[in-house]
Amino acid sequence: MPLILASNSASGGYEVDNSLRFNSGSTDYLNRTQGTPTSNQKFTVSAWYKRTNLATAGDIWSIGSNGDGLYVNLKMDGSDNLIFVGNDPLNYYLFSTVVYRDVSAWYHVVLAVDTTQATNTNRMKLYINGSELTSYSTATYPSQNYAFPSLASGQLMFIGRRVSDNAELLNGYLSEYYFIDGQQLTPSSFGETDTTTGIWKPISYTGSFGNNGFYLEFQNSGALGTDSSGNGNTWTVNNLTSIDQTTDTCTNNWCTLNAVDNIATSGSGTLTQGSTNVSYTGGNFNTNATIAANKGKWYWETKSVANTLQGFVGTRIGFQEIPNTYSSFNTLENASFSMYVHPTAGVYSVVNGSNVSRGAGLTYADGDIIGIALDLDNNISYWYKNGSLSVTYDFSALSTIGAKNIVPAVGNASGSANPELNVNFGNPSLAGGGYADADGFGNFGYAVPAGYFALCTKNLAEYA
Repeated sequence: MPLILASNSASGGYEVDNSLRFNSGSTDYLNRTQGTPTSNQKFTVSAWYKRTNLATAGDIWSIGSNGDGLYVNLKMDGSDNLIFVGNDPLNYYLFSTVVYRDVSAWYHVVLAVDTTQATNTNRMKLYINGSELTSYSTATYPSQNYAFPSLASGQLMFIGRRVSDNAELLNGYLSEYYFIDGQQLTPSSFGETDTTTGIWKPISYTGSFGNNGFYLEFQNSGALGTDSSGNGNTWTVNNLTSIDQTTDTCTNNWCTLNAVDNIATSGSGTLTQGSTNVSYTGGNFNTNATIAANKGKWYWETKSVANTLQGFVGTRIGFQEIPNTYSSFNTLENASFSMYVHPTAGVYSVVNGSNVSRGAGLTYADGDIIGIALDLDNNISYWYKNGSLSVTYDFSALSTIGAKNIVPAVGNASGSANPELNVNFGNPSLAGGGYADADGFGNFGYAVPAGYFALCTKNLAEYA
């Protein structure tokens, strides 16, 4: 199960401020028309990518023609392999044997092409986090000096969908997005290994871009397709708005809901909006987050969007011990330790699948925002409703806690309605209220309690 238990951000140096969040259900993508290329034999694509949905194809980059079906594209496929595939009109492929299923991580993806190379395996190269992929289930290379028709002037380039049809829409986050026209580069042009942590991290690119080259840093929320390379190769933005500009980046990784730890005994749970939103269809369901902590003071919010209460059951908002040693199915009410708020019955504490107590004073309905301030240094939780403190719960007497890893979680108990919850760890997909923590991180609906912080790797490095 992909899960961050400590900081995975590189120490010091170059900082990336923004990413762009893509949601397939909203048909989010960028597009532009290719100008006269510096070369139609050499190019490099470099981007940082954080996945949110697995087992679905999503295109990082695609170029070609809608009309005649000629295209090349770089994507994660439905089997979670990294693929570069071409049909323009020659067929050539690189299918990685490695699968990429860590939804808590940022991946640096580089595609480097130069068909003038004498050795065929040097003509197309894929890299992940600075390392070249050398194991492919399928590897078919273009002939020497092959000129890509898809790179000709007037061809269409897309980020977030396949060029040949409105398919393979991306789910996830992209940042530090480069296209270099006329050069086959290595990852060292865009990243380096941190000497302290050993983690691959971004650096500032200092080379040339070529005619069609661009750099997207997504810093202007009102013009998300702005090219920062100096070339002025601006992109058309489709269905992406300022709320899709986030601070979840490859230098400050944020908590989201976890597509891998999204399980049920029946029904289904669908994650959308960069895994900040979950919709349940019946069943008993539980969705954990991607970051757990065993010390520090943390704050996040959850909004009930629709169908909160389902008769005598309903949604659950809270946190639990991870891993759950009580049951293989770790619902909030069936855990070795958890706390959650029920829509009408207040805050529950659970030890080994049994309710220890139930606290009155907090109920919620559609539209309400539940804020949780979790003090893992003293084992106290504070429960807020629409910015007002409703319940304080000291769980230090529960002997099962100790120095356990605690993860935010939401869930659903079986019923006829189909509830929806939105979780804001500081990068909202619904409008935030503009409230940050004391270190300036996050955009929350209500003021962050003093001394509490958003769940992101920069805060984890300092406080956990």
